Amino acid sequence: MNEEYEIEITIPVRYKDIPADVAFTQTPPKEIIVFVKDKGNVLLNYSIGRIIAPIEVEYKKARNKNGVLVVSQEEIESHIQKQLFNTTQLHRFSPTSIEIQTSKRKQKKVPIKFNGSVLPNDGYGISGEITIAPTMIDIFSTQNILDSISEIKTEYLEVKNVKKSISKSIALETIPGVTFGQAYVSIAIPIEEFTEKTLEIPVVCVGIPQNYSVRIFPPTVKVNCNIPLSKYKNLNEDNFTIRIKYTDLEQYVSGSIPIRLEQQPDWIQNYSLVPSKVEFIIEQAITSK
Repeated sequence: MNEEYEIEITIPVRYKDIPADVAFTQTPPKEIIVFVKDKGNVLLNYSIGRIIAPIEVEYKKARNKNGVLVVSQEEIESHIQKQLFNTTQLHRFSPTSIEIQTSKRKQKKVPIKFNGSVLPNDGYGISGEITIAPTMIDIFSTQNILDSISEIKTEYLEVKNVKKSISKSIALETIPGVTFGQAYVSIAIPIEEFTEKTLEIPVVCVGIPQNYSVRIFPPTVKVNCNIPLSKYKNLNEDNFTIRIKYTDLEQYVSGSIPIRLEQQPDWIQNYSLVPSKVEFIIEQAITSK
């Protein structure tokens, strides 16, 4: 332990406060490799105890008038010497200086899309739209890359067996060569207890020619839907419409036609119609001569 040795020490390099619209034209060094010499019992401290502080390159301080980030050999050496014991000799380090050319990136505003799976507990469901704030962000890159991007996704989020609404901050899915105006967004997922409700909705035929009439059996259809508990009282027959076009009847010579909801609240996701088909009779009025 009293013999002298030379060892290698790695010092991280961190770049601070780099604006989102600024890009490095080459890959910046992420570490400085330092070779020092001292007795073995002193060098052991560098391996197991002594923490060497990283070199921090601040954009505003290091940038010169030509847009180059510069950290001189003297600055790096001074930083290293401050971290060493008095007896430790600094032999060499690499790279001996840092010079990084910067350039301005192009900018584009794109929407953010939620990326994930939400599985509420039994008897619960998503009671509204999943919202993201902000809805759009600025991204920065080369023009070719920007032209290929139409949206930014959040990191994948899987939520299971939840019984209450969720609000949280979530990171954005990284894209190589692209910088985001912000790294995180807020999402809100409304979760609520669900219940069933059944309503009787009339079936209406539209576009009936003059002197014709259409009789429908049954004249009303039951709509069974699974809805948030808070909206149970406000949901009524006026929120639904079932229409059949007269011109569509001609395609169903059997006298039976499938039906569907033409109008419904957007937040209703699961429903069934009973029956799913209705029968019809087309009658022509007899005119006297």
